[in-house]
Amino acid sequence: MQDPAADIAEVVYEIVRLIPAGRVSSYGAIARAVGMISGARMVGFLMGRCGAVEPKVPAHRVVNSSGLLTGKFHFGPGNEMQRLLEREGITVENDRIRDFKKLFWDPSEEIR
Repeated sequence: MQDPAADIAEVVYEIVRLIPAGRVSSYGAIARAVGMISGARMVGFLMGRCGAVEPKVPAHRVVNSSGLLTGKFHFGPGNEMQRLLEREGITVENDRIRDFKKLFWDPSEEIR
């Protein structure tokens, strides 16, 4: 028998893998896309645990609904999350994505 939590995690990871480089999504948008209306915290928890998951999950592309890098501590010391985003052409100022609304990728709209 399959573990339902593992199934949800894999669906979340698959959605995050679809976020294009140079774009970002939010914990809540991903939760809504998988049918978890109040699941933003669960998505955040899964992003914090995905470091060893294969294929890789670009968790750095998932931020809070205001564009804040609230999960940056999962990337270790320093500004690794910011560095990964900036390498994709995303500007981060004071731990917030500049032009968040313009760069926002909504899985409910993008995945058909």
